[in-house]
Amino acid sequence: MKFTTPYTPPTLTVDAVLFQMNNNSLDVLLIRRSAAPFKGAWALPGGYNAAGQTTQQALGEVLKRKTGTILDKDVTHLEQLYTFDTIARDPRGHAVSVVYTGCGRDITHGGGSEVSAFYPVDDLPELAYDHKDIITYARERLATKLANTNVAYSLLPPKFTLSHLQTVYEAALGKELDKRNFRKKFLSLDLIRETNETWREGAHRPAKLYEFKSQSLETLQRSFE
Repeated sequence: MKFTTPYTPPTLTVDAVLFQMNNNSLDVLLIRRSAAPFKGAWALPGGYNAAGQTTQQALGEVLKRKTGTILDKDVTHLEQLYTFDTIARDPRGHAVSVVYTGCGRDITHGGGSEVSAFYPVDDLPELAYDHKDIITYARERLATKLANTNVAYSLLPPKFTLSHLQTVYEAALGKELDKRNFRKKFLSLDLIRETNETWREGAHRPAKLYEFKSQSLETLQRSFE
């Protein structure tokens, strides 16, 4: 079989959807693009994947250069989300993006080549490319992870109250949960243990502090639904 036109490979890029909790809100890290296309628009941090780099290596380099975020230091959980390859997603030509999603507790940003900021997933600005759809997909993945793993550890400080824990679930799921049912079901999973410390906020009575038994990802034996 002979080709009538020369082979032109698509451009390979990487993008990051990084979540963290800010004031009871699930936020995502964005950059303001300084160059065309979509100059001045907000977007996910991303860039080209050069030859000789794995996609994760490229992602670490792009994040450090554009946002000042150090992947190994700032992100407590990272996984490959999906490969987005819609032909018309980039006006410059066919670009395939390998997207990673991750969670952190206090992600460092600023000092990179682009202006960066965290935005609530429920109140996003207008975004470049197909990045709104990508964030929606990543949030759905996070909700699934919360139901089937202990990934909540990556969004919480090492010690937390049950109210803090419930806030993570509510922010990711986008809905309120019954306090009594949530606590009963979550404690039955045996993922956390009570510490001998308490948390006081305002005039409220002190609340017990808990910690996850594991600070690495584990799959639950039964789903938290």
